[in-house]
Amino acid sequence: MFGPFSKSYYLGRLYVEPSDRDVPAIQRAEHEQVNEQLYGDDGLFRVDAPLVMKLDNGHIPVLGDDEIPSGTLAVPDSVPDDDLPGERGVLLAKPDRAAELLRYSGYRFGDDETVA
Repeated sequence: MFGPFSKSYYLGRLYVEPSDRDVPAIQRAEHEQVNEQLYGDDGLFRVDAPLVMKLDNGHIPVLGDDEIPSGTLAVPDSVPDDDLPGERGVLLAKPDRAAELLRYSGYRFGDDETVA
């Protein structure tokens, strides 16, 4: 789903669609798989911790949800983008960058209430 891109990011393609959710999400099994494959070796994240993706110019914490179709990133309707829905290139922050961005946003590891 994601491959190497730069020192700080992986690159992938997802179908991005607006939804009535408060927090962006991808399919739960894919979320856990990406978390294990890309972050597992560093031991920094639990498989249910948010992934950090960059869509256009903004970073977003992404959770897993069983109701999201495979290969889809569901974003809140409040994300302004006239090109949605559609397939898009999405950057996924590598472990060090993701941890840094989550700390900046106030996320406390082990406290998922801070994401919602």
